[in-house]
Amino acid sequence: MTKPTAPTSNLPPLARLSRYSTDDIEQAIQNLQAIYSPRTLPTLPGPTKVFPKHLIHDASVPDSGYASAEEDSDLSGAASEDGDTFDLDALREDPFERDFTVRWLTTFVARSDTWTYALPDEEDARTALVDAAASLLASFTGAEDDEEDAPDAGLTRTFSFPSPAGTVHVKLNDAPLSSTDHTSVGLQSWGSAIVFAERMCAAPALFGLCPRTLRVLELGAGTGLLGLAAAKLCPDAEVVATDYHPSVLANLRVNIVTNFPPTSPSSAVAARVDVHALDWQDPRYDEPLDAPFDVVLAADVIYHPDHARWIKGCVERLLRENGVFWLIIPLRSTGRHEGMGNTVEAVFQSSTTVQGKGLVIFSKESIAKHGGIGRADESGYTLFRIGWAA
Repeated sequence: MTKPTAPTSNLPPLARLSRYSTDDIEQAIQNLQAIYSPRTLPTLPGPTKVFPKHLIHDASVPDSGYASAEEDSDLSGAASEDGDTFDLDALREDPFERDFTVRWLTTFVARSDTWTYALPDEEDARTALVDAAASLLASFTGAEDDEEDAPDAGLTRTFSFPSPAGTVHVKLNDAPLSSTDHTSVGLQSWGSAIVFAERMCAAPALFGLCPRTLRVLELGAGTGLLGLAAAKLCPDAEVVATDYHPSVLANLRVNIVTNFPPTSPSSAVAARVDVHALDWQDPRYDEPLDAPFDVVLAADVIYHPDHARWIKGCVERLLRENGVFWLIIPLRSTGRHEGMGNTVEAVFQSSTTVQGKGLVIFSKESIAKHGGIGRADESGYTLFRIGWAA
């Protein structure tokens, strides 16, 4: 039976993920399972390749995670010890190996789209490996052992956006994907939110974010990038970030405290950035959703044919008479979300064709995909400006 090998000497560099076959990644994940989830593998895999280590820091890719390999000559060959001295428990408890594994898994899950869809005949097998990686990643946070005090394996990223009043910095925790609920996509910061936040910060007035007292609502907030950017652009604004999943809401609260620590001079702002649950299909308009908003923001929130219709119902209730609803969606030409963006124009009529009062699309702008930002199945973005017809 082949012994597991140290992750630092076994895991392939993710900057070169496209070069590795399904079998290569399967062996890497099985090796991690053999170390950290031995009870799930009664038999260990066959001989495992040992890949050389590389020093890689690909800052151009904003997906969650760290570079996949760090040089450390003292750790090379950790898995090639003599059989008499090999200690699986010691390898499992090694904090450096454990941290390295968490970072690799987080990055692999976040960057897996291009690799998953590269070979249509192997898409199912590769999807299963991504699911296995997400499950193993969740186990490190105690999700499968109910260890509420386990350290968070999420990764913190800082976004910096130029604005007329100075650079806006937003620090976000991208929490690990859940192994039991893969619909909790809000735990990650998606490309459309990054693209929109950049534009919003560059010209706040254009998006209705003037330096005045106003109420801002973010729908499907996820990590809260848009809402937090709005709060930093407009210190006098009342910002409400909403989502549905409990895990996403919990991560949202962490991000608010991270950006507006209670002990900092901006603590007063933190009191005006609220987190609230909102189910678009069955909305409840309790405080703070009991009053209209001047600006409503949403990025990449259409994942089901009914989402646009549900969102319209919420915006009809929550948008002020002269308010504006900004919606940005990615253009996806492959996968299960292909063409989902078309449902927006099916639900919201154009301002040139609508008769009577209602929510209409005043403008639609196509935005090219930015290099290194967004999923593999995204070819660009569409930004809608929606409001009440006169």
